[in-house]
Amino acid sequence: MTVSKNINNPVGMGGGKRKKQSREERQNHGPHRNLDRQGAADQKAELVRKMREKARAAEGAEQADDDTAQS
Repeated sequence: MTVSKNINNPVGMGGGKRKKQSREERQNHGPHRNLDRQGAADQKAELVRKMREKARAAEGAEQADDDTAQS
């Protein structure tokens, strides 16, 4: 085996252990991103559901107050 002048870069040592990434993966569009997006969508859906429940409860309380004020 021949060795290059740089000890950190020996010639003929093979290499290429890392997977070749596609252009999309290099730009952070890999399969892990889909999982992150799904988690974010789940969180958002949960927040929207909670906000709607609070809005319905507040609306129900207003209607009850209006009914007692009118009678």
